Amino acid sequence: MSQSEKPEVGTISWTDLTIENAEDVNVFYSKVVGWKSEPVDMGGYNDYNMNAPQSGKPMVGICHARGSNADLPPQWLVYITVEDVDESAKRCVELGGKVLVEPKGMAGYGRYCVIQDPAGAVAALYTPA
Repeated sequence: MSQSEKPEVGTISWTDLTIENAEDVNVFYSKVVGWKSEPVDMGGYNDYNMNAPQSGKPMVGICHARGSNADLPPQWLVYITVEDVDESAKRCVELGGKVLVEPKGMAGYGRYCVIQDPAGAVAALYTPA
């Protein structure tokens, strides 16, 4: 996710896959989809931006289930841009959803949380910095 681009509220602005072994899975998607893997230093290990093969533009992230990602489900997780993550998390609960990961900051990128809607689907809500 580029820090210079501010996504429009309501858009899906990023997608991550958080799993136990990001090294093997990023190789899998590199060979199946053609994405080019770019390591992202997480302080002792790497997560990966997967970049489009022609433009080099970051498309998705493949992350280890460690640190702040330790409690995320092993699935493709979309990040939906909202005006105010804290307010949207509060509304989620009021409307019968659950907050799986409380709102928190991503250094230099903004704030996010992970919610589950009343039907059981999981998504992240994101407010850019």
